[in-house]
Amino acid sequence: MLIIGIAGGTGSGKTTVVQKIIEQFSENEVALLSQDSYYFDNGHLSLKERRAKNFDHPDSVEFDLLIDHIKKLINGEAVEEPVYSFISCLRQPETRRVEPREVLIVEGILCLTNKNLRDLMDIKVYVDCDSDLRLSRVIRRDLNERGRNVNQVLDRYEKTVRPSHLQFIEPTKRFADIIIPQGGMNQVAINILTNHINHTLKFL
Repeated sequence: MLIIGIAGGTGSGKTTVVQKIIEQFSENEVALLSQDSYYFDNGHLSLKERRAKNFDHPDSVEFDLLIDHIKKLINGEAVEEPVYSFISCLRQPETRRVEPREVLIVEGILCLTNKNLRDLMDIKVYVDCDSDLRLSRVIRRDLNERGRNVNQVLDRYEKTVRPSHLQFIEPTKRFADIIIPQGGMNQVAINILTNHINHTLKFL
């Protein structure tokens, strides 16, 4: 199994990069695990307290479970990926079944912050993007998908998103084998990465 980690700041275009890579392969060749699915449940907290948590801090992610699931996929076992709601900030009762494939993509803002997780990756990718563009994307996403208003989004960006990006996320760029500037708009870089994946698969 070829394991690819794709990290980068919130709103950098990671999801678009992942989608464009997956489009180049058949359904049975690529599996995807999202770090967003592995945020701790925090069901013991009120909704206000849950929404106030810093989701850009490594301590917010249950890395042990994510690593366990990756190891099971490596061993040929299917796993039940959690389903996380950013509206309620809780894990949902349902799960998403993920079958082992030739290629496993692990995507998320913090997926290069954990050494044990990095050690499982064959290719580490960092999706880079200007901060003003990331902010505009975050505002649009949080308004449309996460039930927040503009003031809440900007307050969260100033208090947790930007400081955590500078402290935890951007420094992981040094671990990357490949850096993709301009995110999903950089078709040349995506093609190079896809060609590298195809080349590597020939020798597995």
